[in-house]
Amino acid sequence: MSRLLAAAVFAVSLLLSAWVQGGPTAAPPNAYLYIGWPNDGQTLPAGKPFKVWFGLRNMGVAPKDVKYPNTGHHHLLIDVDLPPMDKEIPNDRNHLHFGAGETEAMIELAPGKHTLQLLMGDDKHIPTNPPVYSKRITIYVK
Repeated sequence: MSRLLAAAVFAVSLLLSAWVQGGPTAAPPNAYLYIGWPNDGQTLPAGKPFKVWFGLRNMGVAPKDVKYPNTGHHHLLIDVDLPPMDKEIPNDRNHLHFGAGETEAMIELAPGKHTLQLLMGDDKHIPTNPPVYSKRITIYVK
């Protein structure tokens, strides 16, 4: 039984290491990405846009198509898990791109429980290596 468990742990560790590898663009190992507003667990009024403020330390922001060391641009993930780390980040209503270098956005969400998470992408919208992403927060719109 312990050999089977060891094999399973090894297989999972290989999958996780491949998953978190990121794309070809290097990011500083101490880069820190976070959502400055709203706060985790916050309740916001329905029917009104609200600001999401993007926080970033030890890394710079550059627009899409601008390749400069230790920079990237923000992607806001709404109600989804992190995408594959070695492929272009999707561009849809759940994966918002901020390719002009924006550091905040006004969004409006339907009433209910929602998750928000930030992910840095390189000049081609591929996550950096190592991937730089925020903690996922939960908000409530009522």
